[in-house]
Order: sequence, then C-alpha cells, then structure tokens
Amino acid sequence: MAEGARPQMGQNLLFLTDEQLRKGIEAMFFAYRGFTADPDRILAQKSYGRAHHRALHFIHRSPGTTVNNLLSILGVTKQSLNRVLRSLIEDGLVISSVGNKDKRERHLHLTPAGAVLERALSDAQRDRMRAAYRAAGPAAVVGFRQVLEAMMDPEARQHYEAMKDKPE
Repeated sequence: MAEGARPQMGQNLLFLTDEQLRKGIEAMFFAYRGFTADPDRILAQKSYGRAHHRALHFIHRSPGTTVNNLLSILGVTKQSLNRVLRSLIEDGLVISSVGNKDKRERHLHLTPAGAVLERALSDAQRDRMRAAYRAAGPAAVVGFRQVLEAMMDPEARQHYEAMKDKPE
C-alpha cells in the first residue's frame, strides 16, 4: 500500500472506483429521466405530475388501500397526498370510501377511468423496461433488480417485499 493511502471501507470489496460509482449514479439519473419521460407526457395532458402517477400505481397495485398506507408507501406528507388525491377524486379517477370496521379510515380504489389512465402510464414504462431488459439480457436483469433492492431503505424494502409477488 502506498504511503499515506488507506483503503476506504466498503469500496474495496467490489473494487469500485469513485469514477465507476459516478458513472453508475449518472446512468441512473439519465435512465430515470427516460423512464419517466413517456408517463410525464401523458400526465401533462391532464395537468398531473409524478405524484399522481405514483398514487395511481399503488392504488392499482393494492385496491382498497388506506390513505395511511399510501402515505407510508409514498413517503410524502399528508398535505401533499391530500392535494393529489383531491384532484384524482374530483376528476373521477379514484374513489374514496369509508372503512367498514373503522369509520375514520378511507379506502382507495381506481374508477374505470382511473384504471385506463394507470394502464397507459404503466404500459409506457413496461415498454421501456421490456426493451432495456431484452437488450441487457437475463443476467443483467437479475443483477439490476438486486442492485435496486440493495439500495432501498428498510421501510421501502418492507413495502416492496409485501408487493413484489402480488400478481398484476
């Protein structure tokens, strides 16, 4: 080891340089931009943003989910989610119903129109993911998922684990 040089904990385990990590970070930024571009165009036609997309996605994945559960999944403030839900409900895309057991709970479902919009948004992303996965190959798909899962914080990982094996 050169004089004055110290191994940086963790980085030498995979022999990744700061330059390799920077390239990965930048690739993620640009990939995310591409991943969101098609849905963003669809959302802009309705004056919606990515928060609306995330709400529609997770309501679709867990029909009847509560507002509190959605707050936990999305990691946003109650005020922010209320703004998003209010517009989705007013526009006839989401229905909010009172809980049977606990009248304070609000359960969320997509309307048929909400399901159509969610499908259009998801189809755009599925098409991009499908093309990327085909280009990268099966081993890369598994590795990519492992990297993403390893980057999740514990709470996000719990939500992911609870949903990942649910059928579409």
